[in-house]
Amino acid sequence: MHIRPLSEVLEDFTETHLQAEENITIQALIHYFRDRGIAMVLLVFALPMALPIPVPPGVNIALASPLIFLTLQQILGLHEIWLPKKVQDKQLDKQGTRTLFRKMIPFLQKLEYLTKPRIAALTAPSMMRLWGLLGFIMALTVCIPVPLTNTVPSFGIALMSLGGIMRDGLMTLTGALIGIAWVSMLVITALVFGPEAVDIIKDVIKSFL
Repeated sequence: MHIRPLSEVLEDFTETHLQAEENITIQALIHYFRDRGIAMVLLVFALPMALPIPVPPGVNIALASPLIFLTLQQILGLHEIWLPKKVQDKQLDKQGTRTLFRKMIPFLQKLEYLTKPRIAALTAPSMMRLWGLLGFIMALTVCIPVPLTNTVPSFGIALMSLGGIMRDGLMTLTGALIGIAWVSMLVITALVFGPEAVDIIKDVIKSFL
């Protein structure tokens, strides 16, 4: 079955739904992508958080929370996307969202170029709960109040989602391994250094900037 590249879908959405002056709600965004499955919607929310660029505060809050709810629904094996009404009614600034999506598209096109159907067993429906569990743990780490620490776990979630969409088990596994490595690093740092762990992580990140 041919799957239309998400980069094309995002481009169409950006050009047709994000041109007016009014803001758009998360509910409207989900409604547009819901027929493509939870993985599609999850990718739309995860990829902006994976970009190593400053995210506008309003967009950051709006995009971070759904990661937890969506991965939790993967664990539960739900097929219909559900979010609390308060989250659904959250408004996204159209100008900021349009700018963000336009930055996402070239990055997504590069990822799509690398995908192809392989190791199909890893993208079977029976595996989705496992990937959902790993994604849920990664999504929780996005909430850590340290600059740019949202990038790695969100990238892992994005790769797992794209792998599921494109039936690419290798990409799904790669995203899972990235996320597992990230979470393991956080846990080990916290166990070894305790309350000072956050400051240490901040210093490490600053050393690479």
